[in-house]
Amino acid sequence: MGETHLYLGIDIGTSSVKAVLLDAQGAVLAQAASSLEVSRPSPGFSEQDPEAWWQAALRAVAALPAGARAGVRAVGLSGQMHGATLLDAQDRPLRPAILWNDGRSAQECLELERREPASRAITGNIMMPGFTAPKLLWVARHEPEIFRRTAHVLLPKDYVRLRLTGEKVSDMSDAAGTGWLDVGRREWSDAMLAATDLTRAHMPRLVEGSSPSGTLTADAAEALGLPRALVAGGGGDNAASAVGLGVVRPGQAFLSLGTSGVLFVVTERFRPNPEGAAHAFCHCLPQRWHQMSVMLSAASTLDWIAQVVGADDLTGLVARAQAHGLHRHSPLFLPYLTGERTPHNDPHARGVFFGLRPDSSAAELAGAVLEGVALAFADGLDVLIDKGDPVGEISVTGGGARLPYWGRLIAAALRRPLTYRSGGEVGAALGAARLARLAAGETEAAVCPAPPVQCTVQPDAALSSLLASRRRIFQRLYRDLKTAFLEFSA
Repeated sequence: MGETHLYLGIDIGTSSVKAVLLDAQGAVLAQAASSLEVSRPSPGFSEQDPEAWWQAALRAVAALPAGARAGVRAVGLSGQMHGATLLDAQDRPLRPAILWNDGRSAQECLELERREPASRAITGNIMMPGFTAPKLLWVARHEPEIFRRTAHVLLPKDYVRLRLTGEKVSDMSDAAGTGWLDVGRREWSDAMLAATDLTRAHMPRLVEGSSPSGTLTADAAEALGLPRALVAGGGGDNAASAVGLGVVRPGQAFLSLGTSGVLFVVTERFRPNPEGAAHAFCHCLPQRWHQMSVMLSAASTLDWIAQVVGADDLTGLVARAQAHGLHRHSPLFLPYLTGERTPHNDPHARGVFFGLRPDSSAAELAGAVLEGVALAFADGLDVLIDKGDPVGEISVTGGGARLPYWGRLIAAALRRPLTYRSGGEVGAALGAARLARLAAGETEAAVCPAPPVQCTVQPDAALSSLLASRRRIFQRLYRDLKTAFLEFSA
């Protein structure tokens, strides 16, 4: 009997670390997760302890079948993007990592673009507080001793890679979200590094996501119960999710309903649109890029409203919202609980209910939250269409994909069908495992097919018409409140 090769994907998320095992044909054999906590030491701050990622990764992998782990040939990594993990000369974290949804560095974004006027041309993006580079300016200003001792800056998944392999490496897709990458050239920008008083010596080595980045150390292999397998470059969570969904060719797209919300479309070349606050990043596959609209709060808004109204059963709350329905005079909700990226680039924006009445119910509030996220996705799609390639079929992933009513609302808001695929909920960890297969020498055609279609949700014409009329008020509310948001946060 021939040797069986298996592939492990590890996704370093915000709320959990997920691990998935694939067999040689790409089928999911097992998956596990270990939860993470986010620290918010001040308003607008969001941090995690890097050691927590490593411990959660150990727990998630340990929950997979021990016998299967012994057959792992290669490991792939994916992870939350932008997190600033600062290490000293002995590779020890100097402080908690500052995460993607941290809004403290708004002023530093302006300062960084002032220091390097070509910033948007180099990076393809307007500088945002979520990115890594402005976080380092904040640290230099507010924690100068920490900045002085910073020898290396890694992203979350790349810190876990360091613990796995002893190598400081990142891939193009994750590095594109730092604000230090020349995204068109797929290399570090000396000009952007200099604007934050850093050099290439502070940065990890770059590889494509489908290329090898190292092998497991003896200690890491023993701790995980794995052979000394190779480790792929991997990808930022959204690029890895795209690989898992087979979104690998120009025009293919997906919509993610996770903690944050993402609309992602593959492009054959670098297509920046910083004016619309869209992201233009490298894909984790060679010679491809992608455009992305991002909202900071998507499925997290539903968790929030369930907590506010005291609903223990999230599915039941959504069912009540569906039964109540949306009407012309239903309350509206701006889903900007932690600020917003596309299209506003506004860290000061906040969540707002509009049109509440004495008889407004928990079901109505939940319905407004579901609708608000759908309308924000429509804003994001408009930005992608504005200067990007045509957006083709849109596949759906993320935890919110398990709520069919939300899909109906989003399809109606976008006026486009949504495709649900089997295994779509596995998300970035599946893509990471596929990148491991590619790094082990398999072909893209064999590794990256789109999973089978479960169903397609077509936009309902009457619901689309209602949402279009309500979206005009939704957009006006933000415009009217923009200055108030700024004053409120001062």
